[in-house]
Amino acid sequence: MFESLIGGVESAINAANGLLWGSLLIYVLVAAGVLFTLRLGFIQFRLFGHGVKLVKEGRNKTDGISSFQVFCTSMAARVGTGNMAGVAVAITVGGAGAIFWMWLIALLGMATAFIESTLAQVYKVKDSDGQYRGGPAYYMEQGLGKRWMGSLFSVLLIIAFGFAFNSVQANTITDAVGNAFGINKAVLGVIIVAATAYIIMGGLKKVAKASELIVPVMAVAYLGIAVVVLLMNLSEVPAALALIFKSAFGLQEAAGGAMGAIMAGVARGLFSNEAGMGSAANVAASATPNPNHPASQGFVQMIGVFVDTLVICTASAAIILLSGVLNNPGDAAGIGLLQMALTNELGGWAAYFVAFAIILFCFSSIIANYSYAETNVMFLSKSKKVLMVFRLLVLAMVMVGSVASLSMVWNFADVSMGLMALVNIAAIVMLSKVAYAVIKDYEVQLKAGKVPEFDANAIPALKDRLACDTWTGEREPTQGR
Repeated sequence: MFESLIGGVESAINAANGLLWGSLLIYVLVAAGVLFTLRLGFIQFRLFGHGVKLVKEGRNKTDGISSFQVFCTSMAARVGTGNMAGVAVAITVGGAGAIFWMWLIALLGMATAFIESTLAQVYKVKDSDGQYRGGPAYYMEQGLGKRWMGSLFSVLLIIAFGFAFNSVQANTITDAVGNAFGINKAVLGVIIVAATAYIIMGGLKKVAKASELIVPVMAVAYLGIAVVVLLMNLSEVPAALALIFKSAFGLQEAAGGAMGAIMAGVARGLFSNEAGMGSAANVAASATPNPNHPASQGFVQMIGVFVDTLVICTASAAIILLSGVLNNPGDAAGIGLLQMALTNELGGWAAYFVAFAIILFCFSSIIANYSYAETNVMFLSKSKKVLMVFRLLVLAMVMVGSVASLSMVWNFADVSMGLMALVNIAAIVMLSKVAYAVIKDYEVQLKAGKVPEFDANAIPALKDRLACDTWTGEREPTQGR
């Protein structure tokens, strides 16, 4: 009877995932991306160079967490197994054309990420330690006056990012390292838990500092390997690009045809860059932006989407397509396909490199996911005791995930993440006029040759809506109302 009950629950979860990720969510996120792209006048293209400049200047700050640290933390969460295994799955299911649709959804998603991160900055608050916090839950409460909506979002995010995804990331590490070096999973689990505890017990600032160290190293190392493979197969690059475009529009036979390429590419692209999910917006609020204007962090987070998909995911795709493994993949799939590709090109040591990359990618995702969840725990309760209990539960899930594969937990997390995205999209569409006004204020000052600064009193829709004096200089800072 118990097995029958579990089977029923699993079937229901799978059906919900099919509805959310197979149709509804994809259309909603694509529509949001198109809407915001048009309304902002293709800002992700017009001011792309300005966004890159702000990322470079993001190390400069007066206090708190810098824009660059926040950029690295959000990249730590975005860049994970999805950028390696996810790309391989997209190509296997939808053919090489899936990569084109991953690119397109990322370009549209840059506008969505801009909107949600700008709103996160506008409605951020200060906690009792003087740390900025914010994100969808906070702008739902203040901007929309709907605390119930923010609470729902917080619960969904905590389930997905705080518990489920972290257990899966830990499982990925122990699988990869165990297979490569033959180390016992329980031993690895204890090591991962100890390292995670050391960082998360230090709060958001320690997470940000760790991400600032880990993310550049892992990104440069992985991109370096991709460049080596690219140079080794330089003559094959034109053919690979032609294959991507032909397959994208069904001009060349591929698994699932053009529609299969679209669905696989869009789904994996959205899952990888998280634009519109509301997840990265949580850490975007914690920055002290440079210049000191909410829209400047929107630019930084917009570039994060670009780097995640157009750079990191493209590197994975290049390795797979140029290696020729698709001609004879055998039973290899997901991360195994990428390992085969690198081994074919660079030799047996490449399997160890992939294991090393997974350690960095997944561990950085664990600590960044925790930071997202911590902000939402503090939205629900300001109690330090509650926060400590949450930290211990996170560590317990990391240990459980290290020694056991939890496929149903992963599927349930996908449902939570999908629902979370729907709630967030509804909120940012309702608050879009505020975001447009804030971004316009930034552009007007930029065109006038000024260093943009923000005064919330200049935006009528923000009057008496903010719970913190960060942008007004009028009220005492509080966390929530």
